[in-house]
Amino acid sequence: MKLVSACLVGINCRYNGGNKRNEKLLEMFRKDELLPVCPEQLTGFATPREQTEQRGGRVYTKSGKDVTAGFIKGAEEVLKIAKKFNIKEAILKARSPSCGCGKMYDGTFTGRLIDGDGITASLLKKNGIKVITEDDL
Repeated sequence: MKLVSACLVGINCRYNGGNKRNEKLLEMFRKDELLPVCPEQLTGFATPREQTEQRGGRVYTKSGKDVTAGFIKGAEEVLKIAKKFNIKEAILKARSPSCGCGKMYDGTFTGRLIDGDGITASLLKKNGIKVITEDDL
């Protein structure tokens, strides 16, 4: 079993209240191959919520509020789930400040990408879990 960002299997948990359903991942989910998680919901953030991006290792809302502590808490909750189910791989939402792997938005809310990992992706990697995004499928 692998972890998957819940938004990728059609769960409306993104900041804008929507999802990013991926049909291939949805089929894998239906076959009980994936365990959906949303780090931002696990931390208690509402859906919908203000858009966030990482800047300088911190996570900020578009209005400038530092929400890094919540993102760390959500990542830690995902790691607990991964350990409980002996998860070795995760498929996470590309470019997200939580789930992004390899590339993420630069914190200016202009759509520019930089190299880096989201808070959850980084924690999972540090704990030996392979992380890819839907773009890698």
